[in-house]
Amino acid sequence: MVYPIVRYGDPVLRQKGKIIPVVTQEIRKLVEDLLETMNHAEGVGLAAQQVGKALQLAVVDVTLVTNRESRMWIKDQSVDPLEYMPLILLNPTIELTKKKVFGNEGCLSFPGLGFDVPRSTRIKVKTQTMDGKVFEFEAGGLLGRAIQHEFDHLQGKLFIDHLDSEGKREIKEDLNLLLQGKEIPQS
Repeated sequence: MVYPIVRYGDPVLRQKGKIIPVVTQEIRKLVEDLLETMNHAEGVGLAAQQVGKALQLAVVDVTLVTNRESRMWIKDQSVDPLEYMPLILLNPTIELTKKKVFGNEGCLSFPGLGFDVPRSTRIKVKTQTMDGKVFEFEAGGLLGRAIQHEFDHLQGKLFIDHLDSEGKREIKEDLNLLLQGKEIPQS
């Protein structure tokens, strides 16, 4: 099922997700629906909050992005991240490195809006699998950026929160259009 994606202004986007204590049939179905919704919207990630459910659950898939490198390591060994896609983040935790790099981001809840956001260059991720096991890995490049973006959603944080006051002033008009349910004109 393809869900409508919650847009900027909906209070659920600011809610911290609840821990999922056990993977039920409803959670399995929600994961399928998140993946279907993300693919339908041509996104690389989608958090449960973006379909109106404040849970610690997100999906990421960088398979179709060929112009931005993704990196992944398991136990310090480099692996092909595409072999792990789609990635389900269930009750995840992340550790950020201090080194940051700016990169362009958009968000399905902010259609038409994109700008450079500082993100850690490499992160450590600990998440649960659908069968209850712990999965630990490190990520960088687009994959690391996408995971940080979705993890923010799970904490009720939005990518606009990374802007300084000048950046927020620059997008104020666009945010007002989104709040009114209007589209952002593309220049």
